[in-house]
Amino acid sequence: MSGSYRVAILGATGAVGEELLTLLASRNFPMSELKLLASPRSAGTKLKFKGSELTVEAVTPESFQGIDIVLASAGGSISKEYAPHAVAAGAVVIDNSSAFRMLPEVPLVVPEVNPEAAAQHQGIIANPNCTTILMAVAVYPLHQIRPIQRIIAATYQSASGAGARAMQEVLTQTQDILDGKAPKPEIFPYPLAFNLFPHNTPINAAGYCEEEMKMVNETRKILGVPGLRVSATCVRVPVLRAHSEAINLEFTEPFPVAEARDILATAPGVKLVEDWEANYFPMPIDASGQDPVLVGRIRTDLSHANGLELWLCGDQIRKGAALNAVQIAELLVAKNWLKPGSK
Repeated sequence: MSGSYRVAILGATGAVGEELLTLLASRNFPMSELKLLASPRSAGTKLKFKGSELTVEAVTPESFQGIDIVLASAGGSISKEYAPHAVAAGAVVIDNSSAFRMLPEVPLVVPEVNPEAAAQHQGIIANPNCTTILMAVAVYPLHQIRPIQRIIAATYQSASGAGARAMQEVLTQTQDILDGKAPKPEIFPYPLAFNLFPHNTPINAAGYCEEEMKMVNETRKILGVPGLRVSATCVRVPVLRAHSEAINLEFTEPFPVAEARDILATAPGVKLVEDWEANYFPMPIDASGQDPVLVGRIRTDLSHANGLELWLCGDQIRKGAALNAVQIAELLVAKNWLKPGSK
C-alpha cells in the first residue's frame, strides 16, 4: 500500500468513530491528513491519534474539500445529507449507515467476500449491517464450495450495536438493579440489564423487524444470490460488546463437518474456536477487541441431512463496523479504485 491520502471521519466522537481512529493508527493507513467531523455539539472535542491531539470540527457541506476518503458513521440522516457533498468534492464515501446499502448503484462490500464490487462505486460504498458482516465472513467460505440454499439465523446482539451511550446504559442499569433500584431505559425501550428482548426496530406486515430484513436483503446482495432463502430472528442481549449468532445452513447435499471445519480454519477473517471436551466455543468476551470472527460448534443438523449448524461471535464495533470500513479503504488504495467505475 503506497501513497498518502487525505481522510475524514464523519461521526468521529461515536463508538465506531473512536474505533476508526484506533484502527487507522494501528494499521498504519497511509495518510497525509486526518479530519475529524461531527455534529456542532461535539465540535471542539479533542481526540488522541498517534500521540497527538486532534480537534473535532462541526461538519458542513464544505468540510470535504480536498478529502480523498470519508469514513462515515454518523447515522443515516447525516449520511444522506452530507455524502452528496463529499462525492461532489471528489471524495469516496465509505458509509456505515443503512442509507445507501440497497441502492443498486451502491456496492455493499465485505472485503473477504466480494472485494471486486468495490471497483464499481460511483462515489459511495456501503458498509453492511454488523450482523450481516459477521455472518457473511463465516458462511461465504462454505458457500464457495457448496452453494448455500437456505440460511436461518438467530442473533444475540450486544448493547454496542446502539452505540457508546447504550453500553453505558447497561452498566448503569446493572448497578441500579444490584442496588435495589428500578432500571431506567432511555436509549433502549426496555431495561436490558438482566433482560433481553427482540430487536426494537420497526416491524413489517410479515412480522419481521427492520434489523432482520437487513440480514435478509443484504446477505442476498453481498453473495449475489437475489433469491436466496434467508430468515432471521434478532435479539438484543445484556452483553456490552460483540454480537453472537446461531446459524443454520442448508445445502443441496450433505456438507461433512470435518471438511467444513478445515475450510473455516484457514478462511480469511475467521478464527476457529472449538474445544469439544471443555465445551468451549466462541464467546463475546473473547471476541471483544478482536479482528477475526470467531466460529465454532460446527455440527450436522440432526433434522436435515443437508444442514449444517455453526455458532459465531464477532466484535460489532470492530469487524462489524469500523474494521470492515478501513479494510474497504485499504482495498481502494491497494487496487487504485478511488476513482468511480475504476474497473
